[in-house]
Amino acid sequence: MIEQLMLLLAAASADGLSLGGPAQMWDAIVTDFSDITNPDKMVIFLQVLAIDLVLAGDNAIVVGALAAGLPPDQRRKVIIIGVMAALVLRVAFALVVTQLLAIVGLIFVGGLLLVWVAWKMWRELHHTGESPGSPEVAGDETSGVRSAKSFYGAAWAVAVADVSMSLDNVLAVAGASREHPGILIVGLIFAVALMGLAANIIAKYIERYKWIAYIGLAVIVWVAGKMIYDGIVDPQVGIGLFFGG
Repeated sequence: MIEQLMLLLAAASADGLSLGGPAQMWDAIVTDFSDITNPDKMVIFLQVLAIDLVLAGDNAIVVGALAAGLPPDQRRKVIIIGVMAALVLRVAFALVVTQLLAIVGLIFVGGLLLVWVAWKMWRELHHTGESPGSPEVAGDETSGVRSAKSFYGAAWAVAVADVSMSLDNVLAVAGASREHPGILIVGLIFAVALMGLAANIIAKYIERYKWIAYIGLAVIVWVAGKMIYDGIVDPQVGIGLFFGG
């Protein structure tokens, strides 16, 4: 799956994105990870891992809660649809994220979006729960998400949630590592791999050990603050350009 994702990311080079082809992507990964013990790079990489872990688990919990009110066969179909949609959307957003962050003001807006993501996570962590929960997903009983009433309603709600959460995930990873394309690429690969292979396992541990979620929340708040600051003062894409800064 990693090879296929790298090929998909490399295909973006035909549209002028800055990730480049397979050779350039591999060079970027080697460059960033050849000295990953550098404290600055290690901190960035750990931030990316924390973001991926927490948001993959959160995605699984929301999908499970939305499908919880359906009969077992329909519930499983909705959960599968949700996971597959999350995989596709993360790849799709990964293809354009570096170009989007190069637009003046988009880093600032992205930082504000991540503040909203952090606020939603905080509310979810302190919610008593409104869902019966899906047996297939651990921890969705206390998500604060009301389950849908019909198969199509659940599928639509899951699709909408996946768009939002996939954008949040890719934007947070890109915001944390945008000056290190190798870490960015590996972070996006982790985001897709975790969502496809281990999201439910992660959700179970997040439900059992809430401190994991709080660490992820703190990282997202830090990245949001950094993006807002950079989105104001960055000489190339900061909103200060609009005011002659």
